[in-house]
Amino acid sequence: MAALGQTSIVAVIGSGAMGAGIAQVAAAAGHTVKLYDARPDAVDKALDGICSAWGKLAAKGKMSAAEAEAAVGRLVRAPSLAQLADADLVIEAIVENLDAKRALFAELESIVADDAILATNTSSLSVTAIGAALRRPERLVGMHFFNPVPLMALVEVVSGLATDAAVAQAVQDTAAAWGKSPVHAKSTPGFIVNRVARPYYAEGWRLLSEQAADPASIDAVMREAGGFRMGPFELMDLIGHDVNYAVTKSVFDAYYGDQRFTPSVLQLEMVDAGFLGRKAGRGFYRYAENAVPPQPKSEPAYPRPEYVGYSLEAGANGGLTEPMLARLEAHGIHVTRRTSAEGHQHAEAPAFHCNGAAIYLTDGRTATARARTNRHDDTVVFDLVLDAAKATRIALARADQCGEGAWRAAVGLFQSAGFTVTRLDDVAGLAVMRTVAMLANEAADAVHQGVCSARAVDTAMQKGVNYPKGPLAWADAIGVGHVVRVLDNLAATYGEDRYRVSPLLRRRHAAGKRLHAE
Repeated sequence: MAALGQTSIVAVIGSGAMGAGIAQVAAAAGHTVKLYDARPDAVDKALDGICSAWGKLAAKGKMSAAEAEAAVGRLVRAPSLAQLADADLVIEAIVENLDAKRALFAELESIVADDAILATNTSSLSVTAIGAALRRPERLVGMHFFNPVPLMALVEVVSGLATDAAVAQAVQDTAAAWGKSPVHAKSTPGFIVNRVARPYYAEGWRLLSEQAADPASIDAVMREAGGFRMGPFELMDLIGHDVNYAVTKSVFDAYYGDQRFTPSVLQLEMVDAGFLGRKAGRGFYRYAENAVPPQPKSEPAYPRPEYVGYSLEAGANGGLTEPMLARLEAHGIHVTRRTSAEGHQHAEAPAFHCNGAAIYLTDGRTATARARTNRHDDTVVFDLVLDAAKATRIALARADQCGEGAWRAAVGLFQSAGFTVTRLDDVAGLAVMRTVAMLANEAADAVHQGVCSARAVDTAMQKGVNYPKGPLAWADAIGVGHVVRVLDNLAATYGEDRYRVSPLLRRRHAAGKRLHAE
């Protein structure tokens, strides 16, 4: 079964934001599109919105006036489901309710031809369950678009247990022909994106519950150090806390209470209070016209330390710290290189040293625990940054035993290299490192369990939620061994199954192989 040709007719049922967006994309790709909604006025509103969008694109020169006019001519208002009888592909975008979707597809089976493809835009319901009562469940497939559909590249093509592989491939090829980036997944709770993204929110909630920092500071670290487009709290404000909480609880329940997906009681408090985010005018931030956004906290300026050392054991992997070393030197900081044997007999490497402070990249332990193990009170840890050469902010934490002079020297060192420094309380794994490690862990488990391929999960998280790197490619860049170490240390710190390491991560680490390679 091949991708749909431009002469194929596409029907879209449901003319809300998703349905209208799907209709716009399909018509722009050259298909006659029949749009149906049980509320005729909703179809009129959707068609007006689509035509207005094309008019604006034509005005900006992003499509010609002739192309816009032709696309408008391919949009057809369908007064009843019976008018969809000649459709080659029917995409459902109605309310997210299993019974409603089942009833719709059962009715469609008696209307459309036997070789027509039926697709559901569900974001959370089982494609297997939706198709279970159909006469021909093999022709039902998930076609999950992301909002706003015309702008978001990702489409999750989801196979239920009965879905014909040729049907899934035809839909995947069709989505690609429409200019999208399709990825294939099996019908499991959350598919790819809604499952793999859970740690981004969950670790933010954990950091907040442990008073690592305030929401604005955590958001700033995730943006300016981690490279994420939005921090977890501002993103949840945008999504809506009621929606975000409901998705998390749905995934948690579907996986029989797996601790990785545990909802946050703090978020439930937000929902109960009606602090739902932008749509309510208040979430973690206020959205009134004159509201002043809270500013992230930053450390005061401290002088550059007079001496900076860098220790690295012979044969040790300095791949994670060498880019930071290069940034320090690029800012005119002279760094004396030495072996770890020089100095404290219990010292670890690689590490930076100044004014008695031993400064390490976090490995998932608290600075306090690391100071005790190394018998060096003046221990400071720094968080992962996406790009050591370009990041503008970095998070640091100090051991409870650390003296003020050593702390100020460490802060001054990073400030001298052009970083704004945010202090986090001494939480295990800090912010960016623990979040990226958990994202990579969940992505690895999705691959390990056959939900999708490594390439698909990285594509999905970049195209669907704008992550700066795919989580598996990011784990490769950090080093699979370091990710495993971080997760093991988080598990040891918390004693929770939440931080168990994916078997695929352990296998790749043991084999010395990358995750992203297929």
